[in-house]
Amino acid sequence: MRLFKREAIRNFFQFFSPDAGRVEVEELPGLRSAWLKREVRVRVLLPPGYLESERSYPLLCLNDGQDLEALRFVRVLERLYRKRKVSHFITVAVDAGDRMQEYGTAGRADYMNRGRKAGAYTRFLLRELVPLLRQQYRIAEGPKANAIAGFSLGGLSAFDIAWHHPEVFGQVGVFSGSLWWRSKPFRKDAPDADRIVQTYVEKSKAFPPLRFWLQAGTDDEQADRNNNGIIDAIDDTLDLIKALETIGYDRKKAIRYVEVKGGEHNPQTWGQIMPDFLQWAFPKRATNK
Repeated sequence: MRLFKREAIRNFFQFFSPDAGRVEVEELPGLRSAWLKREVRVRVLLPPGYLESERSYPLLCLNDGQDLEALRFVRVLERLYRKRKVSHFITVAVDAGDRMQEYGTAGRADYMNRGRKAGAYTRFLLRELVPLLRQQYRIAEGPKANAIAGFSLGGLSAFDIAWHHPEVFGQVGVFSGSLWWRSKPFRKDAPDADRIVQTYVEKSKAFPPLRFWLQAGTDDEQADRNNNGIIDAIDDTLDLIKALETIGYDRKKAIRYVEVKGGEHNPQTWGQIMPDFLQWAFPKRATNK
């Protein structure tokens, strides 16, 4: 009984300590990308106890890292750690440059030639940043637990990168993704045609070992190009889910869709729903901190 009480007291003080759940934020200095031909601001968020530990951790790559503060990401993450709702992982937040050109679908610019540098951004991430992170931090081997996520155009980018590189990422989070990305201009007679991501998923003969977390808000926008009473942001997301199911993904096992009532196209909504994504991607397990 005495040992039980001592252990309970120790856990109590660990849980309510000011340092409990503390995330350490480091910035990679002077990171210049040969592929993007610019300096890229990158921040690395280390989980509690990282500096005292010798273990390796899963990785979350986050597009639009410049929105960390607006998302209240660190506060959200520390709260989840304190409540022991998620396993420990490393987050790398990458600030965007020219979003309209660097985000998109690699090798497939849209009909207005947007996304021309999406391939360069993918190569920066996979050939420059991730290898550097593996040199400097203890990143777990294997893609299964690693995730990439993004918002709007950054969500489109995250999906495209994960889809084509499942050897690096096994999970992807898409917040209000720009899944309207088209190869041809809008046509009234075929309002849902020519969407790049839905098309290449539907035509895919591959079956990447991926899990998908997809979110849309009922107030993401007002546009309804096919006049079916459902806004395009939701329609495009649901159509992507249909495409994934068509080629064989099990919705119960591999896909989570979150529709936020009243959710808008902004970091406030994405920050509010962030705990759902993080608990889905990095669930608390008995063997993990």
